[in-house]
Amino acid sequence: MLHDLVDLGRYPIDRPDSPAYDRMIEDLQRELGQDGCAVMPGFVHPQGIELLVSEAEAVAPMAHRSFNRTNAYFTKDDPRFGVGHPIRRFYDRSNAFVPADNFTKSGPLRRIYEFKGFLRFIRAALGEPADRFFRYDDPLADVIVNVVEEGQGFPWHFDTNNYTVTLAIQNGEAGGAFEYAPNLRTSEDENFDKVASVLDGNGALVRRLELQPGDLQIFRGRYSLHRVAPVTGKRCRYVGIFSFVEAEGMCGGIERTRQLYGRVLPHHHAREGMRKDQLLD
Repeated sequence: MLHDLVDLGRYPIDRPDSPAYDRMIEDLQRELGQDGCAVMPGFVHPQGIELLVSEAEAVAPMAHRSFNRTNAYFTKDDPRFGVGHPIRRFYDRSNAFVPADNFTKSGPLRRIYEFKGFLRFIRAALGEPADRFFRYDDPLADVIVNVVEEGQGFPWHFDTNNYTVTLAIQNGEAGGAFEYAPNLRTSEDENFDKVASVLDGNGALVRRLELQPGDLQIFRGRYSLHRVAPVTGKRCRYVGIFSFVEAEGMCGGIERTRQLYGRVLPHHHAREGMRKDQLLD
């Protein structure tokens, strides 16, 4: 059970047959329907936060750091578009991720992720069917911690996956706000004019969240432009990332895994071989 970590009185993810659970799911679905973002303040209680911070600090030295320049779409430059077009605007991005195999089954972060009721709860909040919602089958990336140091953040971008589930563990001394422009594009319309407006500094469409340690965030980031403002001060910002996917057995590709985590495992080679066999079939 998760009583030593999660405020189960406020968020009864362990009681799926209760009226309180139904109300919780209804509230989350309403928030996600409005702007693709739902926040559960104090999902982890103060005693649980202490455990999570201790774990994050212990494994932070194992974070793999990578640097690149990317546009908001994680695509290559396209000279068919004019100078200043959103696709042609590139920003420095630094990543520091602690790979998943640093988090033991008895540790607080993995205990939350692998709690049976947690998968069911996130699936219900997102309204996803059981046959299209699974834990990520990647031993380096299923549950990780993002370490953000002074001067770092994430530039404006759209996610390549449909949703992210994150847990705020520790904030920097200042900065690090989560900013997003909800539903800025659709599957039919990229809405480049408004994307360019946000990139130019127009804050009229932007919402700003100051997430606190213990807050759980469920975010549909494929269609909402978003960023994390740079952190200031010597204290690191720690965020746990819980990964869920739409196909059972999904695992990261070898090239991308090596870029983000600095190494691959035999599991990745096996999964890569399976993918190639499926393509040949």
